[in-house]
Amino acid sequence: MDWQTLPPLNSLRAFAAVAEHRGFSQAGRALNVSHAAVSQQVRALERRLGAGLVMREGRGLTLTPAGARLARALDNAFGEIALAVDALTGADVERPLQITCTPSFAASWLMPRIADFRQRHPEVELMINPTPMMVEFVPGGVDVALRYGGGDWSGLAVEPLFPSDIAVVASRRLVGDKRIEDPADLLDYPWLQEAGTSEISTWLTRHGVTPDRRVSITHLPGHHALEATRRGEGISAVASVFVAEDVAAGRLVVLFQDSQPGAGYYIVTRPGVMRPPLKSFVTWLRRQRLGSGAGHA
Repeated sequence: MDWQTLPPLNSLRAFAAVAEHRGFSQAGRALNVSHAAVSQQVRALERRLGAGLVMREGRGLTLTPAGARLARALDNAFGEIALAVDALTGADVERPLQITCTPSFAASWLMPRIADFRQRHPEVELMINPTPMMVEFVPGGVDVALRYGGGDWSGLAVEPLFPSDIAVVASRRLVGDKRIEDPADLLDYPWLQEAGTSEISTWLTRHGVTPDRRVSITHLPGHHALEATRRGEGISAVASVFVAEDVAAGRLVVLFQDSQPGAGYYIVTRPGVMRPPLKSFVTWLRRQRLGSGAGHA
């Protein structure tokens, strides 16, 4: 690396803080310097690079395309530095391990297994955030996300946890013995959907169904949606792994099942060295994947 070609570190720090806080004053408070000093550093950086990085937008600031590109690089770089320093000083060991996943994943897969992790690693404090929202990775925030998809999350470290199709399921008490062969027939039934997601509209669109009337949908936390489905209160589109035992026991019937290459749950983390609690958790997840099987809940 040619160190002499890099801009001064203070200028890069100042710009990274401005990009994070979207203002010179806010960045100055974060760095414990004046907003004028931050502004001078950013302007000096722009002159050094020969490109504008920030511009006024109303009462705040926004990033130019060049600024956004540099901000992403600095966020990753400074994030890695912060993680490495925390690891060397031991500061990160005391911070709770932050895990994010959907409520349905937490209730159906993670929580029935988490006692095993606590028994193996009683020193690790856990903070589990069940939310359907995709939480952003920032230094000092979420350590690991357990996400459903195709594994294509750019800029993040991704490895498979287990594959799973999407199944449209219902209780026999709701559909009886009726044979449902056309996806459009499902519009005659109420639907149950995990709050904050769009599985139903996504599934119907993928199967070419354009509703000619408003679909009856009840939005519930994931685990409540599954319980209501078992009681016969509606149809759900869920990861098939969560209902495998219900289907085997006859409590639910699979009406349709989609098989998409690469679809399933993934372990998603920031790139780089993992702090010890995260490394222990990811190792445990791999053991669960290889040992106990995904379908057991």
